[in-house]
Amino acid sequence: MLIESRPATDPEVDALVAAQQRELREADGGLDGQATVVHDGIRYLVVVDGGRVVACGGVQSLDAETGELKRMYVRPAYRGRGIARQLLSALEELAFQRGHSVLCLETGSYLPAAIGLYTSCGYQPIPVYGEYVHNPYSVCFAKRLPVAA
Repeated sequence: MLIESRPATDPEVDALVAAQQRELREADGGLDGQATVVHDGIRYLVVVDGGRVVACGGVQSLDAETGELKRMYVRPAYRGRGIARQLLSALEELAFQRGHSVLCLETGSYLPAAIGLYTSCGYQPIPVYGEYVHNPYSVCFAKRLPVAA
């Protein structure tokens, strides 16, 4: 398994983001208030297994101190193997390298597996922020990144 950087325009990143969005629409049952907002400036990492891109996630800068985790997704056939944890750790390192001391994220209240992953990795609930404020299904988390010794 290899984790590597890819541009936001990479077709394999596009395919994973599209799969993520389809799965989210199925999971939320078409809830009102859900919106897909496309952002510029996301730095993506992908997980490659056997030559196939099987997971992705990105970091977007919100401000000098804060990065936001975006589009975290693992193909269903690859779940349960620890890939999400490894990718999350790499994304935290990317955020730290970009100068962020805090990494925040938004997920859906209807995604208990995602919430479990984030809380088990040290993310704490925070108030809903930014574009998510008016979405009743949004839950947000943040983690202070460790300072290098």
